[in-house]
Amino acid sequence: MGADPTAGPTAWSRPALFWVDAVPGSGEVVLDGAEGRHAADVRRVRPGEVVLIGDGAGTRARARVTEVGKSRVTTTVLERRSEDEAPLRITLAQALVKGDRAELAVELATEAGVDAILPWRAERCVARWDDGVRGEKALAKWRATAREAAKQARRARVPDVAPPATTGDLAARDADAVLVLEATATESLADVALPGRGELVLVVGPEGGVTDAERALLARAGAREVRMGPGVLRTSSAAAVALGALGARTGRWG
Repeated sequence: MGADPTAGPTAWSRPALFWVDAVPGSGEVVLDGAEGRHAADVRRVRPGEVVLIGDGAGTRARARVTEVGKSRVTTTVLERRSEDEAPLRITLAQALVKGDRAELAVELATEAGVDAILPWRAERCVARWDDGVRGEKALAKWRATAREAAKQARRARVPDVAPPATTGDLAARDADAVLVLEATATESLADVALPGRGELVLVVGPEGGVTDAERALLARAGAREVRMGPGVLRTSSAAAVALGALGARTGRWG
C-alpha cells in the first residue's frame, strides 16, 4: 500500500491545495467560486478526503472534506501552519518575453521557489508592455500564472509580481546583492559569494541578451555577472535552473 497522504512528511505536499481569503485555526471553510469549481468539478474531491487550503501569504491548513455540491466544497480544518519568509528573499527580474514563453518563465520560477517577480523592460525585449490596457492585461496574466503555479507546487506563498521596471529601476534598487546571468561571465554562480539574508535580485535578460549599456549601468550599481555552465539557456528556463542552484547553496531547500 502507498503512504498515507494525511500523515507524516507528505501531509503538507501531496494533498491538493486551494486558495481562500483567510485560513482559520479551526471550524468550517467553504470553497466556492473558481476554487469550488476546481475542487468539485476538476479535482473531484470526495467527502473524507484531506486537502490543503491556503491564503497565499504563508498560512495553510490541512482540512477534511465534509460535503461536495455543485461547484462547492465544504471542509473542516484539522491543523493550521504558518511559514516564515526565507531569511534571503530572491526576486527575479525577468526580461519581457513574447508569447507563451513569458508564462512559462513565470511558472517555472514560481515552482522553483522565487519570492517575487519583477517584469523587466530590457532594451532587446521583443515584447513591449504599454502603460494602458494591454500592459495591465499582460501583468494580470503573469500574476494569474504565478498564483496557479504556486497552487500546483503546494507553496504557502504566492510570489508578488510587481509592475514592469526599467534598467534604471533595477540599478536603483536597494538590494543586498544583484546577480546578472551572463553566458560570457568569468565568475560562476556556484562560487559567487551570497548574502545570508535580505534580498538577492536575479536578473535574466531577453533572448537577444543584455546590451553593453545595460551591463555597464548595472555593474556601476554593484551588480555582478555570473554564468551557470558551458551551455546557453533560454530566457524562459534560465531562472528556474539558477533558482535550483541558489536553493541548494543557501539552505532554502533545507
